[in-house]
Formats: sequence, structure tokens, C-alpha cells
Amino acid sequence: MKPRQRPSVRCALALAAVALSCAAALAPRSAWAVGEEAPVQAVEERAREFVEAGIRHEHGEGITRDPAKAHALYCTAARLDYPDALLRMGWMYANGRGVERDDSVANTLFRRAAALGSGMGERLAQLIRGSAAKLPDCLQAPVQVATEPGRARIDHGPTPVVERPAEFSDAPVSIDRRKLVQIVLGLAREHRLDPRLVFAVMRAESGFDPAARSAKNAQGLMQLIPETAERFAVANILDPVDNVRGGIRYLRWLLSYFRGDVVLALAAYNAGERTVDRFRGVPPYTETMAYVARIRALYPHDRHPFDARIADASPLAGKTDGPPKLAVRVR
Repeated sequence: MKPRQRPSVRCALALAAVALSCAAALAPRSAWAVGEEAPVQAVEERAREFVEAGIRHEHGEGITRDPAKAHALYCTAARLDYPDALLRMGWMYANGRGVERDDSVANTLFRRAAALGSGMGERLAQLIRGSAAKLPDCLQAPVQVATEPGRARIDHGPTPVVERPAEFSDAPVSIDRRKLVQIVLGLAREHRLDPRLVFAVMRAESGFDPAARSAKNAQGLMQLIPETAERFAVANILDPVDNVRGGIRYLRWLLSYFRGDVVLALAAYNAGERTVDRFRGVPPYTETMAYVARIRALYPHDRHPFDARIADASPLAGKTDGPPKLAVRVR
């Protein structure tokens, strides 16, 4: 994802990570003098490291699972205005993962991520509504931050919450937002898919409208055509749960077929896997290229875990070890 240009973050915020929750292995490689501005790229790199450490603690990847530590690391990165940290904290509050569930906190974090340019934050803020703007304690309390040996200054906390950081169109009234989120999380977990990828596809396909229907007779939240619905055992194409389950099964099959190549799987979801095979990559169709670009703006990962037992490999598998070559560069 191309870093957003925004005002430089001062050195005290970068070093606040140490005071809050930095592990020794993540100690800063360098420091900036008091009053000197930290380069934006360096700050984002540090924030990314905190998020990666938080993911390991949240999911117990190679270490003991520790949601509290994950929360602290995400909060450290969130203080550096890192959108992914805000999204991950929001997920924790939306689902009560290691913290008490609080829709107001989740919505505020998603809205703040949206204000920093996160399309996923914008959509999740529509799905999870809060009664008032509310931040977790770690984003409110001033912190005493060491900047140099023997010197310190006060960080007075984050920028105040903006009442309406972004304009959101209302999701269809027929959606029970909480239920939809839980459906996607449950089915994505069952089929071992990243729910962020599912939400991104759903956003591009239907705009979260369970009654959506295209000119090509694609229907529902995941815009399944009748042939695909039958192929993946969808009993009722307009039932939201059946529709999402069918779309997730199709995504899982495509990721297996293309051996974890996200871009080829997305292109195939739009144009069909045989078309992708025939063109040996993303087809040069304006609609398909724009479709892939829209989802990649929300989900910028090239690879996704896959189960090779689900589908025989595409003829392209093994020939796209690097980022897939597209007719247009997807940023």
C-alpha cells in the first residue's frame, strides 16, 4: 500500500512506543533529537513493526497468546496514526477479543482509520455503529516520554476526535450490521479465509446490499450467478448466509486453484478462472482490471494461505512467484 502523505509525526510520538509497550527486540534503531521531526517513512516502518508484533501476540504465532500485549502494541501504532492498527483494535472491541466489547469504541476507531484513508475502516464504520465517539484509555491519557537520556517531555495525547471525519452513505436498511459481521467472521474462520478479503470482495460486488442484482443476473451480497451458486451448493441464492457461504467457498476454491495468488483469484472471481488461464493473467478487460484495483485498494496483500487439496493447480501456478503482471499496475 502506498503510504499516505500526512504531516510529519514528532519524535516524542515515535518514542512513546517504548514507554507504552515496546519489546526489547523492537527497540528503536535510532532516535531523533528533541524538536526534530521524524521522517514519515521511518515512523510508518516503526508502526508496522508494532502491528506485526501485535498480530503475533493476538494469535499466538510462535509465542504464548497474549491479547493484552497485542492491544498495547496496536495502541502504540495507533498513536502514530497507522490505519491498520486502528482497524485491528476496532476488531478487538467489536468482537470482545481480549477486551470488553464496545461498539462505540470500535466505531470511533474505524472512523479514525477511515479519516486516514482506509476504505475498510469506512465500510466497517457503517456496519458497526456506536452511540457516541469514544476512544480506549490508551489513546487518551498523556504519557511521559523519554526523548534523550536525562530529558523528557509530555505527549498530550492524540489529535481530538473529529465528529464526522468522513461522509458515509447509509448501508441498506435490510442489513442487520452486527449479524452480517458475525456471519462473515464465522464463515471466514470456518473456511480459513481472511475476513478482510471477504469484506473487500463484498464491498466491490454488492456494496453490502443483500438484494443486489446485476445485469448478468449475479445476485446477493457476494453476487453469485446461478451456475456458481449451484456449483458451490447454495440452496437459496438470496439468503444472506447461503450467499456469503457460497461466495467464500468460491474464493477458497480460487485461492487453491491459483495457489494463493490473490490477484489472479480476484480476477477469476470477476471474469472466471478459465478466462484468467486463457489470458495467462488478469484479462485485459476494463471491468476486470478496475474490479481488481478496487479490491486491492482495500486488501493489498499478494498472497493468501490455501489448501492444495481443494483444487488441482491452474496451469499458471508456479509461474507467478512474484507479484502478478497486470495490464495496469495495481496500487
